[in-house]
Amino acid sequence: MPEGKIIKALSGFYYVLVDGELIQCRGRGVFRKNNITPLVGDEVVFQAENNLEGYIMEVKERRNELFRPPIANVDQAILVFSAVEPDFSTVLLDRFLVLVEFNHIEPLICITKMDLTNNEQKQRLEAHKEQYKAAGYEVILTSSETEGGIEQLYPHVENKISVFAGQSGVGKSSLLNVLRPDLELKTDDISSHLGRGKHTTRHVELIKIGNGLIADTPGFSSLEFTGIEAEALTSCFPELQKASENCKFRGCFHISEPKCGVKQSVESGEIPDYRYQHYVDFLQEIKDRKPRY
Repeated sequence: MPEGKIIKALSGFYYVLVDGELIQCRGRGVFRKNNITPLVGDEVVFQAENNLEGYIMEVKERRNELFRPPIANVDQAILVFSAVEPDFSTVLLDRFLVLVEFNHIEPLICITKMDLTNNEQKQRLEAHKEQYKAAGYEVILTSSETEGGIEQLYPHVENKISVFAGQSGVGKSSLLNVLRPDLELKTDDISSHLGRGKHTTRHVELIKIGNGLIADTPGFSSLEFTGIEAEALTSCFPELQKASENCKFRGCFHISEPKCGVKQSVESGEIPDYRYQHYVDFLQEIKDRKPRY
């Protein structure tokens, strides 16, 4: 039976790409019974009489999967955050980074709307850029209006499956429209009443950009650390993980333990205070999480 990749899921149909052709498929009835939900990005085995009447017979093993947004086998997460409107948030960015790190997906930080910043905002964002680069992250400052920094994105998306993720209203669809103008994706201004973007992306779909595929995903503003245990949180902060090699005690949580390499790095300025504080807050959130049975 032929194999292909799901590049779009909509209203119970899965659109499978094989040899440049799209086959419209449904999932087998047994999938629901076995609690299997095919995701965009899945490699699948299918059978089809024609391009409109196919059935997915098997979902191949996934390398990784995300639930918000629902997508599988992602190589890279392009975390899109606006410089202003809405204002850049390190705590929200760090929540995204923790989830991406936990799922073993390579992150790329993309800060948009740089054309709207004043000198003070620009300097602050440049400082954040250097701090995140020091932690091991790639950071690109862009503007969809002036197309500044856009050329830096192209090499990162080649031959990869990437997911665009971020808050509503940060300019994900605008960025995709610049990367591929023929898409003409719908964009909306920020809602002045709510201070956040209107949801313009309704489903997950993989879009071809050069030799890569990018998923434009519905925006969202809250993220839970479901499935992440307290012991795993340090590994989701690369600079904390590195500094923890100098902790005296194995299993150190870097809160009240003596001779902690992480706290020493914070005191020396190697690790920014806000990154450490986010770690502390996230750790408490995980510890306070009610168990699910």
